[in-house]
Amino acid sequence: MMDESARATRLLDAQAKAADLFAEVERRGLIAPGRGERMVSDSIRDLANEMFGTTRHWHKRIVRSGPNTLQPYRENPPDRVIDEDDIAFADFGPIFEEWEADFGRTFVLGDDPVKHRLRDDLPVIFAAGRHHFEADPDITGEQLFAEVVRLTTEAGWGFGGTIAGHLVGEFPHEKIDGADIESYIAPGNDTPMRRTDRAGRRCHWILEIHLVDRERGFGGFHEELLDLGGS
Repeated sequence: MMDESARATRLLDAQAKAADLFAEVERRGLIAPGRGERMVSDSIRDLANEMFGTTRHWHKRIVRSGPNTLQPYRENPPDRVIDEDDIAFADFGPIFEEWEADFGRTFVLGDDPVKHRLRDDLPVIFAAGRHHFEADPDITGEQLFAEVVRLTTEAGWGFGGTIAGHLVGEFPHEKIDGADIESYIAPGNDTPMRRTDRAGRRCHWILEIHLVDRERGFGGFHEELLDLGGS
């Protein structure tokens, strides 16, 4: 079995590649007015192949814009063309050398100050959620979920997801679904997050922040590793 230090290094390396991919998405302007969400998703898929030889993704590829950004992960809203003054997010799970990344970022195309504020609040709430996790060695999934929702409300937004994260690891990692609540940062998971899995490996987690403004009809999304790569 690979030692824990090597596992952590592989997961961080996969995330670094995902971050480089998303930086190149922004540099090339792939998320742009007049492009459909599915078209953008396919462009990012092709870019991942061009940059890293990546051909597989462990979860469905998501690009959402405008009102579609209100929808949680499990929904499948119809394809939408991105507008001039839009907000959009991308959520991808590329596999790099058999290691899973899970990375989400939000992009604002126009000058709307509320959209910019929501985008800028995403990493702030993520960092506060991570700090809360780091401060409590016995924290459970439902406790961290409750804190993320509290932080979201305090910032003046709604929380758009039914979960705030999940396990991540080697591909294919242990199947996670609604029947295995211990795999999620969510209500009902009263098990400590710092634990080992059935194979005796340390559990690693993704934290995801989905902020929404239902009155104005848009949201944003931010996710990355929770327990690795922090301060």
